Amino acid sequence: CLYQALRGIAPGISQGAKRVLWGINDEQGEMKMKVAVIGCGNIANAAHIPAYMKNAEVEIVYFCDILLDRAEAAVEKYGCGKAVRDYHDVLKDPEIEAVSVCTPNNVHASIAIDALRAGKHVLCEKPAARTYEEALEMQKVQHETGKVLNIGVVNRFNDSVNLIKQYIDSGKLGDVFHVYISFRSHRCIPGLGGAFTTKAIAGGGALIDWGVHFLDIVMYCCGDPKPVTVSGETFCRLGKDMKDYAYTDMWAGPPDYSGTYDVDDSVTALIRTAGPVITLNGAWAQNIGQNEMYIDFMGDKAGIRLQYGQDFTVYTAEHGALVEYKPVFKMNNHFENEINAFVDCIKTGKKLPSHIDTVVITAKMMQAIYDSADAHREVVMD
Repeated sequence: CLYQALRGIAPGISQGAKRVLWGINDEQGEMKMKVAVIGCGNIANAAHIPAYMKNAEVEIVYFCDILLDRAEAAVEKYGCGKAVRDYHDVLKDPEIEAVSVCTPNNVHASIAIDALRAGKHVLCEKPAARTYEEALEMQKVQHETGKVLNIGVVNRFNDSVNLIKQYIDSGKLGDVFHVYISFRSHRCIPGLGGAFTTKAIAGGGALIDWGVHFLDIVMYCCGDPKPVTVSGETFCRLGKDMKDYAYTDMWAGPPDYSGTYDVDDSVTALIRTAGPVITLNGAWAQNIGQNEMYIDFMGDKAGIRLQYGQDFTVYTAEHGALVEYKPVFKMNNHFENEINAFVDCIKTGKKLPSHIDTVVITAKMMQAIYDSADAHREVVMD
């Protein structure tokens, strides 16, 4: 590829030409990959942009947001790049090799597809799309273009999660026959009345926002087993009377009482796979004053409880005695791991575990939970 040629495979290209085409890391004399961030809201500022800024092989050339002041604020804050409102301006620039899509869910598919067809590699935030059908279209275009399309299932780059995967793969847990997921919070609906609680924008609520991460961790650690049947129910209860909704937190912004609330604030499901049975209980908002964010991997030799985003405890029996221990290890920032892996896979052609081909399975499972809830019956997956 051109990038490899400029790195030295084609030695006849002058250093001056390389500088014009790619830009140079002045401190290390290395060419920088030029990228753009589309959507300059919370996830971009908390994760993607800082991670790109720490990668010496990357230069952010554009910050793009339909609210231009947010893009301009990013330019000022990070001291680089150009602010634009229309993402098509980014895609027209031949120097841009990769983009991060950090927008609301309703435009994930359209922007990612346009970027792929414009010859750009894409890291799209989770969920891949609002529906399984949209995710399949993204996968189809990725196959047609051959460009990278990774989804922001960042826990596949989490050191704690990867250590658990090693435990399972090595047989330490024996046969993992059941996994239980709990992601429940005491009255914590994000941005009531806004994008998060509007199905036309988000595609769903607690399941598609939080549940996608938890389900993806289970699938990754257990080898992405084929889903067989799904039975689920979703509930849209606690936020329906928006003006009387009392809450502990509203992390996506203040309430908009003139807005929409038509998504699930809680969900329960049972998923049979070719591997373990998966059960889950999730809630943005429940009338129980406890927050629970964990996954239990239950094997016939040992079990593990992962505290989401943190460390984990192993439970087993040795020599007739019950034993538990907590591994101690260094945890790097998983968003930095994710961005670094994205940049590296563009250069090397390596297929990451966050590739659309893998993540589309989780999209299919979530769609089946919503379909089961709508029909009030079990869904058999093909």
